Amino acid sequence: MKHVTIILAFLMTLSSLVTAQDPQKGLTAYQADDYATALQEWKPLADQGDAFSQALLGTMYYIGQGGPQDYAEAMKWFRLAADQGYASAQSDLGDMYLMGRGVPQDSAEAVKWYRLAADQGKASTQYNLGYMYANGDGVPPDYAEAVKWFRLAAEQGEASAQSFLGEMYLMGDGVPQDYAEAVKWFRLAADQGYANAQALLGVMYENGRGVPQDYAEAVKWWRLAADQGHARVQSMLGDARLQSILGNVYHRGDGVLQDYKEAVKWYRLAADRGVASAQYNLGNMYSNGQGAPQDYAEAVKWYRLAADQGYARAQSDLGVMYANGDGVPQDYAEAVKWYRLAADQGDARVQSMLGGMYHRGDGVLQDYKEAVKW
Repeated sequence: MKHVTIILAFLMTLSSLVTAQDPQKGLTAYQADDYATALQEWKPLADQGDAFSQALLGTMYYIGQGGPQDYAEAMKWFRLAADQGYASAQSDLGDMYLMGRGVPQDSAEAVKWYRLAADQGKASTQYNLGYMYANGDGVPPDYAEAVKWFRLAAEQGEASAQSFLGEMYLMGDGVPQDYAEAVKWFRLAADQGYANAQALLGVMYENGRGVPQDYAEAVKWWRLAADQGHARVQSMLGDARLQSILGNVYHRGDGVLQDYKEAVKWYRLAADRGVASAQYNLGNMYSNGQGAPQDYAEAVKWYRLAADQGYARAQSDLGVMYANGDGVPQDYAEAVKWYRLAADQGDARVQSMLGGMYHRGDGVLQDYKEAVKW
């Protein structure tokens, strides 16, 4: 849970405080990072019972501004403000109980304070309360109740709540499963730069859930999330299977400008990690001179790696390379060997080619019956 500070709320209401202290002097000091002076100016306001100042002091002690970090002192001031009904302090007090800072950890007590703040319409705390219900932390698990609080926060534009509400629709937890509704909430959060929603929106496009399948759009959202340091997406973009898919996207121009060099880049990343289809596709790029200089020897190298994994199309094309002497010395017997491996997997095209080898006696004894069979 994020610690929600109340500094902005305090500053917005500062002009309404009537006191012998000069709040402007404290504000000026605070803005100049002179926390000791700000603390000196604002503490008398807090001592006089001003909830804004009490909550602000709690934040300063929590962070360690104007003195050593002191969770117990932060708790003291948060509680004084919270007891007066100040929503931000109630939320902060809930955070302290949840994390066990300045008090023993107590999720049920955290829920109590979150509820008080959430009932006042504080969006970030409504999200926190929804999270507690979704995970059964301090309360029995209750997806419907989680959805209620997520929705209240989401409708106020709270990105984290929009993302979690999308997840509830994605999984059908507390609401009927609805991919289109999930996409709607993911997009709202993603458009605010919320990395997890960007990642999930990418997944929806990858799988065609709630939107037409669109790998290019998926990549767009994953890149935005990865650029924010989203570890799971960074891992996904490093996933060999996905790298192979991205190669196909750029190779065919699916939703992006066709770019053979970009295709080669992604195929190579996946091929280097042993993905047979990517090894085969990379071999094709070298064989055809697409995105890389034509290089039959390099094509043979990648075909062989895929063929050795039993990839039928690579076995077939490696046979063609031997039959034609492209990148390797011409060797009909070796061609037959690879044709047979692919043919045994049911590849009709290569079965016909193998029949031709028997018909002509290329690499095998001429055998019309065997030719007819294939």
